[in-house]
Amino acid sequence: GVIRYVVLLITLLGTWFIMQTYFHHSWKAISLRSWLGEKQLRHKCGNQKSCPQNHFAFKIISGAANVVGPSICFEDLILMSSVKNNIGRGLNIALVNGTTGQLLKTDAFDMYSGDISKLETFLQGIEHGTLVLIASYDDPATKMNDKVRAHFVSLGSSQVSSLGFRDNWVFLGAKGLKNKSPFEKHIKNDQETNKYDGWPELLEMEGCAPRKMD
Repeated sequence: GVIRYVVLLITLLGTWFIMQTYFHHSWKAISLRSWLGEKQLRHKCGNQKSCPQNHFAFKIISGAANVVGPSICFEDLILMSSVKNNIGRGLNIALVNGTTGQLLKTDAFDMYSGDISKLETFLQGIEHGTLVLIASYDDPATKMNDKVRAHFVSLGSSQVSSLGFRDNWVFLGAKGLKNKSPFEKHIKNDQETNKYDGWPELLEMEGCAPRKMD
């Protein structure tokens, strides 16, 4: 009888150890609301916070190397992604009405072997008050010239001047913006810091863009 109780005790201790070792983090992740059957609050585009009134929620994710494509979400709608089959190597750009939030146009521009004049024409045609959302993929800058960089500067970019071969870049600006945009991230292609072989890690940026009121 004593042996039986000792074996039972050892079994219980072993089970407890396995649960603690392999399932500790999973148990911690289950909140009280989950136990009560309540749904977790979800914000637009899966962002960490909700946006105040008269602001648009967005999330922009650059590509990962030349394997995983970028995505652009605006007001909980995916505007560009691999699933939608409307992305490409280079710069992926979505234009949105800054007042209504309506999608106006999306396009992708090959910045390695494409015709840069097509991007220049596209940028020239952007109307005042339009929000411009950009996600890079693979290489955003081989074909970049001073004219195109100047267009992006006029949209509020402060980092496009240093954009180089295989860098990653995400940006949200607007035509007619008087100041520099606060929504921009840029990471250089550097062999010493690259996460992937020949490419830096992907960039992710989320936030709340103010609605154009006038």
